[in-house]
Amino acid sequence: MPCLLALEDGKTFLGESFGARGTAAGELVFNTSLTGYQEILTDPSYAGQIVTLTCPEIGNYGTCDADRESGKIYARALVVRHLSRRYSSWRAENSLDSFLASYGVVGLTGVDTRAITRHIRDKGAMRCVVSTEILDPQQLIAQSCATQEMTGSNLTGAVTTDCSYKLGNNGYPVAVLDFGIKENILRSLIAEGLSLTVYPAETPAETVLAARPAGIFLSNGPGDPAACERILCELPALINSGLPIFGICLGHQLLAIACGAKTYKLKFGHRGGNQPVVNLTTGRVEVTCQNHGFAVDGSELPAELELTHLNLNDNSVEGLAHRTRPIFCVQYHPEASPGPKDSGYLFRRFKQMIESQKKVSV
Repeated sequence: MPCLLALEDGKTFLGESFGARGTAAGELVFNTSLTGYQEILTDPSYAGQIVTLTCPEIGNYGTCDADRESGKIYARALVVRHLSRRYSSWRAENSLDSFLASYGVVGLTGVDTRAITRHIRDKGAMRCVVSTEILDPQQLIAQSCATQEMTGSNLTGAVTTDCSYKLGNNGYPVAVLDFGIKENILRSLIAEGLSLTVYPAETPAETVLAARPAGIFLSNGPGDPAACERILCELPALINSGLPIFGICLGHQLLAIACGAKTYKLKFGHRGGNQPVVNLTTGRVEVTCQNHGFAVDGSELPAELELTHLNLNDNSVEGLAHRTRPIFCVQYHPEASPGPKDSGYLFRRFKQMIESQKKVSV
């Protein structure tokens, strides 16, 4: 079935549909990972976005439940150069086509994703609509222009847990604020022997601290960090608690804002499993997994924040640490899925920080 992609600037791409039929609107972004399409689709940080994969052959190893990063697909649509209708893997349980269809998500194949990526790289991420129902370019362009912009959008309410729950046993108790957390972050924390209580995004700090956690984790998530006003109102109390705090992605941005920094929207963001980041403390370069469209402004960092990690492609802020409190955060994803695991040491660092704090308190 014909499927049309229309961007807000008037650019259109006509291809064929797979997955579900219908119409989807969102911000068009690209991801440079060679594998991991199922993890990308189910990452809650992609809420509100339509994803173009730069790798030209997609779907050749199928899908399986073990590779999900959440309970459903959060990307609003998927755009690929060529969908492999046949798949082969001993782990495969279904095709990518069927996986998208089961969640009612539209897929577009048979389009020049290299041209799409170059266009986004030059013009910036922009609103778009993908449709099997509306094939009139002008009508679809108009609809893309009416789509909500990512700047100013707080999407955490659409991806967070409805109620708190517990994971892990007998380890140091850690409060996890779920802004759209990936499953492998939870697995990574549990693998360090931590006992987790996962809370909805806008849980009051009073409730979190009343449970007497040994540490606090702030998760990844979608949208504009500056628009998360209710979350930002609660963070100062957590910061002033003196407890160790670790933030990833949106959690990193929110911590920075709460400490007095500012954020801005990147032209086309960082999304992929091959982003080089230098650890300014050790000089070591880490190849990292990333997915974000906003970043912390490194030119206006408050005095209490120290720059610890830097993106080697564009010198944007990738990590921060508080100078007087046990708080650190990174923009990238040390849990990978998909991507390299160079940065897994950060979860151990968080546990060690908790252990050190406990020894001091005793």
